[in-house]
Amino acid sequence: MRLWSIHPKYLDRIGLVAVWREGLLAKRVLEGKTKGYRNHPQLLRFKESERPLDSIDAYLFQIYLEARRRGYSFDISKIRDIELLGILKVTRGQLEFEFTHLLIKLEMRDRRKFEELKNLDLRDLEPNPIFIVIEGGVEKWEKSSI
Repeated sequence: MRLWSIHPKYLDRIGLVAVWREGLLAKRVLEGKTKGYRNHPQLLRFKESERPLDSIDAYLFQIYLEARRRGYSFDISKIRDIELLGILKVTRGQLEFEFTHLLIKLEMRDRRKFEELKNLDLRDLEPNPIFIVIEGGVEKWEKSSI
C-alpha cells in the first residue's frame, strides 16, 4: 500500500488508479470494515489525526479531483466530498523520497511522464493539498527503501 504524500498530479495513470484503490482500502481499515492492513505504516498519519475518516476522505477527494481533471470517472459515491486543506503534516524529506521513488517507477512504466517530471526541482514539489510541508527527513513510518 502506498498512500502518496506528493500531489496526485505527479502520478501516471497506473499510479493514480492504484492510489485511489489503495486509499479506498485504507478507508475501509479506518472504518473497521477489514481485518488486514490495520497496522500498516502508511495509515499511521491518518489513524493519529484528530478525525481519521475525515482525513482519508479529504485525501481521496484530492485524488478524485485529479482523476476528474484528467477525464477519468472515479466513483465519488465511495467517499464524502470533503475538502480539508493542510490538516496533516508531511516532511520535506518524505516528499523528496516519494518523488524519487515515483521517478524510478515511471522510468520503467511511463517514459512520457518520466520525461515530464525528471527535471523538476525538488524544492518545488507540491504535496497532496491535505498536507502542509514541514522541514525534516524521511518519515519514521516509511518502510520502503530506494
